[in-house]
Amino acid sequence: QAFSLFVKAKEVPAASRCPGGGEGVRWRCCRQAFEELPGIHRHVALHHAGDLGRQDGLEARQERLEARPAQPGGSPDQPSGHAGGSPDRSGALPDTSHISHEDLTRQGSPSPARRLGEGSKVGEVLLYYCYCEVKDPEKLCAWQKALCQHLHLTGKIRVASEGINGTVGGSKIATSLYIEVMLSQPLFRNILCKEDFKSSAGGANCFPDLRVGVFKEIVPMGIDPKIVSYKETGIHLSPQEFHKEVEQYLSQASQGQSDTILLDCRNFYESKIGQFRGCLAPDIRKFSYFPSYIDENLEVFKDKRVLMYCTGGIRCERGSAYLRSKAVCREVYQLKGGIHKYLEEFPDGFYRGKLFVFDDRYAICSNEDIISACRYCGALWDQYKLCSSQHCRQLVLTCPSCCNKGLTACCSVCQEKELKVTSKASGQTLKEECECTKRRPRVPIERVSQRMLDTGK
Repeated sequence: QAFSLFVKAKEVPAASRCPGGGEGVRWRCCRQAFEELPGIHRHVALHHAGDLGRQDGLEARQERLEARPAQPGGSPDQPSGHAGGSPDRSGALPDTSHISHEDLTRQGSPSPARRLGEGSKVGEVLLYYCYCEVKDPEKLCAWQKALCQHLHLTGKIRVASEGINGTVGGSKIATSLYIEVMLSQPLFRNILCKEDFKSSAGGANCFPDLRVGVFKEIVPMGIDPKIVSYKETGIHLSPQEFHKEVEQYLSQASQGQSDTILLDCRNFYESKIGQFRGCLAPDIRKFSYFPSYIDENLEVFKDKRVLMYCTGGIRCERGSAYLRSKAVCREVYQLKGGIHKYLEEFPDGFYRGKLFVFDDRYAICSNEDIISACRYCGALWDQYKLCSSQHCRQLVLTCPSCCNKGLTACCSVCQEKELKVTSKASGQTLKEECECTKRRPRVPIERVSQRMLDTGK
């Protein structure tokens, strides 16, 4: 039964198959396509025997739960009816009785800027999102919280009526179980696949705690999803396709013939330590400023082909939809899976520097390039620290030499405030925006000439 369910989960929807009348590709798994049933059977038997063993345990537990009489006010792991007629597994938790507590919770120590894909014996961090229609976000939120607590995962998960967006860390056993359960969830079936989970070395200690909540958007752009929907997104390009596009763009730009803009959808502190060569990186502090940035710089994008990218792909889903709604670009493309997936395929490709991540690691790397500098002395440096002033929320690049001199704040104003705060009685201090942040234009106006665009600068 577990074998059949696993194969069934890998089916390609009929609407996505060959439009020419033939069956074409019927199953996809591990980035391979299968047209015949024996082919997918051989693949699953050879490469997913361990997955099936764990799935057997999950199925057996589910059957036991379904056999129980319904209990009023049941716990999150008790199933309830599902509109489609099939059992609702949104409350199911995986069976971990065969796993020791030590194995389930054992953690590694994440080092700063750990190399992407670097082997970790004990833990990893997952990054994923799934756009889909969620009828009961509160129920999904409660289940996610119970699931993560059950697996001893930490991280941040946003749930909304438009889908789910999460990054969680834990032992490799825990993250593997998390992926299995997510893929068996009817809500995500035929939408979310194993390749949609981006992983990097880390663990539960990459996050201070677990935060799961219901929001209006799964990525905070500040635009009602009903007005600008993920369904109106740009054309998705695989890492290989995106790499070829960037290669062509850079070649044409060097000859002054490019009609393309390579657009970084991230915040300034992310692109500061790593970016694609020849990109346009907006000097914005939050993604919620991105729509205003587009509005104020429409002339820059007029009649252009736009190649967009972000960390894992989710910001491009809404960002490309918003740019397309302005009807000024010739074409809008986006990198599927984001920089994360690109670096898995091209660690020494056109992306240089580190990849910023929103956890205690701050960055992961795939190459040795350093493209940023210490805020104080100008030496090459790309490892962020929080501003040492308790009132500030900014990240600062300050090298070890400058740190040893006490230069640990993001600016001189914060440095002075830090001295005043530390001289007073200790206590919780509410954070406020720093003066250097207030001086930053909320929405920058690009002073980009046609000549600069043509040369890819």
